[in-house]
Amino acid sequence: MPEIEAVAFDVVETLMSLEEVPGRLAEGGHPAELFGAWFDRAVRDGMALAAAGGYRSFDEICAAALRDITGQDGQATVDYVLGGWDRFPAHDDVLPALEQLREAGVRVIGLTTGSAETIRGFFGHNGLSEHVEAVLSCADVGIWKPAPGAYHYAAEWLGLQPHRVALVAAHAWDCHGATRAGLRTGWVSRLEGRYNPTFDPADSVGDDLPSTIRGLLS
Repeated sequence: MPEIEAVAFDVVETLMSLEEVPGRLAEGGHPAELFGAWFDRAVRDGMALAAAGGYRSFDEICAAALRDITGQDGQATVDYVLGGWDRFPAHDDVLPALEQLREAGVRVIGLTTGSAETIRGFFGHNGLSEHVEAVLSCADVGIWKPAPGAYHYAAEWLGLQPHRVALVAAHAWDCHGATRAGLRTGWVSRLEGRYNPTFDPADSVGDDLPSTIRGLLS
């Protein structure tokens, strides 16, 4: 396979821990255990819009998903929950993986469905900014992952052919979308445990980010 020149990281759940979200939901007046159903609903709805050629922002979709589940206006709670994301912790294996890529001379960007400003704040809060060239948001092109346009946007911004870019994510669906768009892919198992076989396989699979990166660089 051709050598990769850049890695585009999915950020939420791949690099960013969401361990604080259930507590923030509870502080906003909703049961902490709603987190899984709420977040899954939001991701589903964003994907459905993308599949039909539509787009709404991450914040809009999260608020609507919470309203659907609770029957209450979710905007205030979503504003509170999302307002803390720039201060959420990074997973422990993020810095070692970024250092691996720097030593290998591989460029690094973040590719998120959320706010680029929030994700830049997350990198800064966790002392990671120097390792990340840029943060790109799907909002820039008005389409959610896993639509091909989101991944092509990253490759075009980098000035590289898609096969010279790897997406690294904790979501098999994200890797599938990137593969279909012509990118290389690395999947870390911490979120899903096992790679969903209905999706195209990732080029590298690891239990943590450093092992996933090693597979991509080998």
